[in-house]
Amino acid sequence: MLLVHPVHEVLRQVPLLIGAVVLGSATGNAMWSIAVLVLMVGFGVARWFTTTYRIDAEQIQRREGVLQRSVLSVPRNRIRSVSTDARVLHRILGLTVVKVSTGQEAKGDAVFALDAVRSDEVPALRALLIADSLPDSIEAGDGISPPERVLARWQPSWLRYSPLSFTGLATIAAAVGVIYQTGAVAALEDSPLTQQGLDAAERLGVAATVGVAVLAVLLLGVLLSVVRSLLTFGNLVLSRRDEKGAGVLHLQHGLLRVREHTYDMRRLRGGTIRQPLLVRAFGGARLDAVMTGVVGSGEASLLLPPCPAATAEAVLTELIGQPDAVTGELRHHGPAATRRRWTRALALPALFAVGLGVAAVVAAVPPWAWVLCGVVIAAGAFLAADRSRALGHRVGNGWLVARSGSLDRRRDCLAAEGIIGWTARQTLFQRRAGVATLIAATPAGVKGYRVLDVPAELAWSVAAAASPWVADSDWAREPAHS
Repeated sequence: MLLVHPVHEVLRQVPLLIGAVVLGSATGNAMWSIAVLVLMVGFGVARWFTTTYRIDAEQIQRREGVLQRSVLSVPRNRIRSVSTDARVLHRILGLTVVKVSTGQEAKGDAVFALDAVRSDEVPALRALLIADSLPDSIEAGDGISPPERVLARWQPSWLRYSPLSFTGLATIAAAVGVIYQTGAVAALEDSPLTQQGLDAAERLGVAATVGVAVLAVLLLGVLLSVVRSLLTFGNLVLSRRDEKGAGVLHLQHGLLRVREHTYDMRRLRGGTIRQPLLVRAFGGARLDAVMTGVVGSGEASLLLPPCPAATAEAVLTELIGQPDAVTGELRHHGPAATRRRWTRALALPALFAVGLGVAAVVAAVPPWAWVLCGVVIAAGAFLAADRSRALGHRVGNGWLVARSGSLDRRRDCLAAEGIIGWTARQTLFQRRAGVATLIAATPAGVKGYRVLDVPAELAWSVAAAASPWVADSDWAREPAHS
C-alpha cells in the first residue's frame, strides 16, 4: 500500500520533477533532482499515514491531509452508486480505488474516493456502501450474498463496431495537436526523414500521396479504435443480483485497467438505446442507464458499449420488464412534423443549388460543383426521410417512450413515476406548424427527456397520459404554450 501513494505523487508532479532536472542540469548539481524526488516520495508516504475513513449507520467519512487536515462526510442515504478502479499498479499490488457517487458532480478533492483498499475487502465494503443500512449478514460476518445473474458478457465480435465511432481519428488529431504544441514539428522540418518523405511524395505525385496519406490515417484510426475498445471494454460482464426486495446492478470491464460500477436498482428509471448512424447500419446499439444519481451522458451511465442491437434490447427488457417499451410500435407525430424534417434538411442544399444556378448565369461552373450539389441534396433527403421514420412516442403501462434522430438516434424509455415535471415549448416555426416539444423533467439521467414535434393539440394529453396528476391542471385543457 505504501508504494501506491508515492508513485501517484511523482506522476502528479511530473512538471515539477522535470523542472528540477532542468535546474540540476543548468547548475551542474544533480542534488536538486534527488531532493525533489525524495520530497515527493515522502509526501506520498505521509498522505497514506494521514488518510483514514470510517463507516457507521448514518454516514461515511474520510479524513486526510498532511499540512492541512480535511474531513469529507457523505450521508449513507445519499449514496447512489459505488465504482471501483484498479490500474495496473493497483492490480499488481492487489489494491483497488473505491469511489462513491451521490449524484452530484464532484471534482478533485470533492470526490469521495478510498485509495489502496485491499481487493479482497472490496465486495464487503461495496455491500456496506450501496445499502441504506448495515446488512445483517455483513454485520454478523456471514458474507453470504444471493447469486448473480449475468445479463450480458463482452464478445470479440463487438469490436467490429469500434471503428464506427471515429475515436481513433480523434486520438490521432489530439496527438498531432500535442506534437505541434511541443514544437516537435518545427524540429522535424529539416530532418533527413522529412526530406526523404518529400522526395517520395514528389515521385508519387500529389493525388497518389494524398490517397496514401488518407488510407494510412484511416487504417491507423481503425487500429487505435479497436485497441481502445478492447482495452476499455474487454472482459465486460453486466450482472444483476436481487436482494431484500430490490436488487443490485453490477458492471465490470477492462483488461489492463479494471473498472467496476455497482448501482442500486431502486434508482433505475429506465434506459436509452443509442444508435449512431454507422453503428445502426451494421445492426449495433449502445445502452445507457437512466438512473437517479448517475450522470446521463458519457461513460458514467454506460451499461453496454456498441454491441448487437438485439443484445441491448434484451438487456433493457430484462431490467425494466416492459418489452413493449423497448421494441413496441410508436405513434407517429403526423405530417406537420414530417414537413419540418424535410424543410430543415433541404433548406441549405436548396440555397446551394440556387447559388450555383445564379453563378452559372454569370460564369462557367465546374462539373464537380454540380456533382457536389447533387450529393448534398441526396444526403439531405436521406437524413430527412430517416429522421421522419424515427420520430415517434409511446405512452402506456407507466412508461414514456420517445425516439428521434438520425445521425445519433436514441430511444428513451422512461418510467412515468420518475417524472417530476413537464414543459411544453414552441418556437416561432413550431407555432406556425402547429407542433410542440414536450420535455419530461426527472432527477435521473440527463434530467430532461424530449418528445419532439408533438401535435400541439395533443401535447398536454400525452403528458396527462404519462402523469395522471397533469390531467387536473388547466394547462392540460389548453393548447401548448411557449
